[in-house]
Amino acid sequence: MTDRRSHDVLVPNPLRGSSPGYSLVELMAFMAVMVTLAAFIMPFTRSSLNALNLSSDARNLLSAASLAKMRAAASFSQARVVVNTANGTFHVERFQKNPAAWIPEGNVRSLSPTVSFSFSSVTAAPPNTQPVIAQAPPCLDAAGATMAGTACIVFNSRGVPVDSTNAPTAGDAYYVADGSVVYGVTVSTGGMVQLWRTNVASVSWVLN
Repeated sequence: MTDRRSHDVLVPNPLRGSSPGYSLVELMAFMAVMVTLAAFIMPFTRSSLNALNLSSDARNLLSAASLAKMRAAASFSQARVVVNTANGTFHVERFQKNPAAWIPEGNVRSLSPTVSFSFSSVTAAPPNTQPVIAQAPPCLDAAGATMAGTACIVFNSRGVPVDSTNAPTAGDAYYVADGSVVYGVTVSTGGMVQLWRTNVASVSWVLN
């Protein structure tokens, strides 16, 4: 009997010995395309992130002002938002009468690295708010001394903004900016808290 195995013809596998993958030229071409896309995308991404940070900080400041107004009514006393313009922080405080002291409420919030308490080069305040654009007046400690580098809007127990003599005030505001956009948190004489926005290049305040 003839061994048929000796007559078998071995057909080579064209895939045997080949290694799947990409050549160096293909990889370099892919990397070049990715670098080019990144060069176009990164500026837009950075700009979008900065805009989101500014909007978020402005809304947090608006929430803090609204919270201070509610805290004043709930405690039948005064409450305020203490803004530290130097280090870019803000928090709510409630006034304690006996002994006289301002008591912090909640955590101290910090602005994003690209945001500051400023109105940049904008020279006009939002309509029907302030005669001249400016941050709220400096805070006073429990003894009545001025706290340098601060800005405060103080609410009485009726939710009305007041000055150091407890007289109603008009046109208190906080401003935050990132160099291209400015947000303003304003409080009217009746205690209405509003959020405004404008571009620095073409000033046109709109309510948010």
